[in-house]
Amino acid sequence: MKRTLIGVAAAAFVATSALAQTVVIEPQQRTVIRNYVVKERVRPIELRERVVVGATIPAEIELTPVPETIYAEVPSIRPYRYFVWDDRFVLVEPSSRRVIQIVE
Repeated sequence: MKRTLIGVAAAAFVATSALAQTVVIEPQQRTVIRNYVVKERVRPIELRERVVVGATIPAEIELTPVPETIYAEVPSIRPYRYFVWDDRFVLVEPSSRRVIQIVE
């Protein structure tokens, strides 16, 4: 019984850690991202709902891999996908489709 409780507690901790992913993007890295969006004229997605960190993105929203020009400067975001909404770069965890970070 005690082992079962410990196992359940450990599983809950791992699940919570996975949901609470944090990506730190430094100010100069944010500039790289913003410059890419402007230079490449990335088309924004139109959504009626407000996008917030932790929200799940609908399946019909196409997520794009982070381009090499960005992850060369911000390597921690390479495994994620993104879209642009309301002039903001929205970083998404692809398997859960949860918003990880929004760069304004």
